[in-house]
Amino acid sequence: MFTIVRLGFIPRLASESLDGGQNRLQKIVQLIEASRFSVHDLSRCVAAEAGEHFRMNMPFELGIDYGCRQFKDGAHKKKRFLILEEERFRYQAALSDLSGCDIETHAADYQKAVRKVRNWLVLEADAQNVGAQRILNDYSDFQEWYVEKHLAAGASEADIYEYPTRELLKGMQEWMEAGMPPSFN
Repeated sequence: MFTIVRLGFIPRLASESLDGGQNRLQKIVQLIEASRFSVHDLSRCVAAEAGEHFRMNMPFELGIDYGCRQFKDGAHKKKRFLILEEERFRYQAALSDLSGCDIETHAADYQKAVRKVRNWLVLEADAQNVGAQRILNDYSDFQEWYVEKHLAAGASEADIYEYPTRELLKGMQEWMEAGMPPSFN
């Protein structure tokens, strides 16, 4: 998410609205229809332990996105996807229909994931050509700034790690608007 914000894009998340009365799937479909670019990380679909159900949300959302590109007209035909997976070809065990698609792998390493997302946005979305290492350094600066800011507001570190994703995203955007300061003070 940070890489997307750092390169000047606005991530769209179903958790943007916490209205419990709004159907989550409808929110996701609306976001997919409104977005030209999307990132789908299939690595989180694996069950963590025996007997646990694996999560199918990301492959399902990828399918909706793919269908949007295939069956809708106009700008939807120009939609671009980045499909990520932890291991090369692992997805084929459950989603063999993706065989032949270019899947990027990150080996569960956030630094590799940053590089994959950065490279894709530079090539497919004509993002500013900022080096991956600079993005990683900026992420460290952001984290320090974000934690210091919330500690100064009376939060504990445990509180900060429990904040909703939407609040973290807002913090990233505030940090960018503030000129990417190295710390809160």
